Amino acid sequence: MLETKELIMTLLTLLPILAIIPAVLIAVVAIRAKSRPPRHIWIIPALFSAALTAWTIPAIIQEGPLGFLAAHAQTLWGNQVWFDLLMALTMAWVLILPRAKALGMNLPVWLLSLSLGSIGFAAMLARLLYLEEKKA
Repeated sequence: MLETKELIMTLLTLLPILAIIPAVLIAVVAIRAKSRPPRHIWIIPALFSAALTAWTIPAIIQEGPLGFLAAHAQTLWGNQVWFDLLMALTMAWVLILPRAKALGMNLPVWLLSLSLGSIGFAAMLARLLYLEEKKA
């Protein structure tokens, strides 16, 4: 039987590898999608946001709300991942902004949500897609 520490180490090794599967599947489905997103597509980023939040809560409890800084400040790869996250969020923000403005979304609040990283952006994307679906 695996002890808790061994189980956590196994999960920490396995989950990053498995996480690429839904990412690739969604990317391929998006390529094949018609010009209009399918109904209820907003549920996917909403689930991503909820799942990542659920994964983040134990990390915050165990390592504190700024625990991510240690991971990004100790190695060159840690820095690279941090820079990559910031660049991706900035590019995503710039691309989503015109659609969010057109829907009258509260942009200062959503900009603040980006401080939560992908959790906040996925929530914003879910809201945007929901509003677009509702408007259509």
